[in-house]
Amino acid sequence: MINNTITRDTFNPHKNSSMKAHTAETQATVTPSKALEFLKEGNQRFIRNLRANRDLLEQVNATKDGQFPFAIILSCIDSRTSAELIFDQGLGDIFSARVAGNVINEDILGSMEYSCKVAGSKLIVVLGHSKCGAVTSACKGVKMGNITTLLSKMQSSVDEVHNQKPDLDHTCSEFVEAVAHHNVVHTMDEILKRSPVLNEMFEAGEIGIAGCYYDVESGAVEFVKEIIHR
Repeated sequence: MINNTITRDTFNPHKNSSMKAHTAETQATVTPSKALEFLKEGNQRFIRNLRANRDLLEQVNATKDGQFPFAIILSCIDSRTSAELIFDQGLGDIFSARVAGNVINEDILGSMEYSCKVAGSKLIVVLGHSKCGAVTSACKGVKMGNITTLLSKMQSSVDEVHNQKPDLDHTCSEFVEAVAHHNVVHTMDEILKRSPVLNEMFEAGEIGIAGCYYDVESGAVEFVKEIIHR
């Protein structure tokens, strides 16, 4: 029988054999680049069907008086894109913000500011994914109730890809995937443009920002863009 459980020792021999919840002390030692490394290692475990060794009930107890996540991840509401699973993270490891199409608004920005400025997270991640229904709807120009306003936040990506690929049908998979990729980078840019708080932290090297793209067929995460002041 194959043991599909691995321990933190596999990636860091200086850690205990069982993944522990982050504390104020361990969070303080995490750099933006190290936070990104944690996520990359986690996705490698995920696609290999190897789980980090965790006692979740122990983590419940360890985090009952506080939380010290090392990253804030903005992802789509798609049921296949749970950041905790994709990056093999436990309780107290990451903040997770989810909205269809992984777009931003004032509430998402406020949540990111809280995560980084108040709670000490070191990395902002925008996680898009393949075969995204929200992106597909934006490409098709769907108009429906409050969905209309939501999809409008991806219109600049639709327009930009159209300018780059004018001969492509907006409903074809190549066009949709190109828009989804563009939307990740566009959202990254908008975060730093629209949040002076986060931009100041970023320029000071206190936080990093990365854009990722999840393949719903393979489980692999493509790291599209990484901006970290080392």
